[in-house]
Amino acid sequence: MSMNVQLDGEDNALNATINTTPLVDVMLVLLIIFLITVPVINKQINVHLPDAVNIATQTKPENIVIAVNAKGDIYWNNAPVSNSTELLKMVEAKAPVKPQPEIHIRADKDAQFQSVGRVLYAIQRGGIVKVGFITQPDGVALAESIANSAQVR
Repeated sequence: MSMNVQLDGEDNALNATINTTPLVDVMLVLLIIFLITVPVINKQINVHLPDAVNIATQTKPENIVIAVNAKGDIYWNNAPVSNSTELLKMVEAKAPVKPQPEIHIRADKDAQFQSVGRVLYAIQRGGIVKVGFITQPDGVALAESIANSAQVR
């Protein structure tokens, strides 16, 4: 560190120079900290991520389609189901079948989450393992949104 020390015989003039030594010390410490921490932060595990592919549903006769409309009504293969307990009984009846059927849920986009949640809960309690959601392909949804926006104008 540099420091100006005045002796007894010298004049007492004001020292107007800036002492940059503390600034340089702090900057060097910060530089060292960044050099050490940046490689640790950027270190990632090399993973090959899968490509997302939309696989078409394979409709089998033993698959079960449960539909939930915007009002919350439940349909088992296009037949109305009165309540969640009846749905649970129907699922429990199909669960022991070997091979176990898949359940595909078709839920209206305006359906409340509670309605779909009740269906999922009944399926889980009934013992069916394979459950999937049926959605519209992106191209159709895009075409519908364009048509809806054209109607609004």
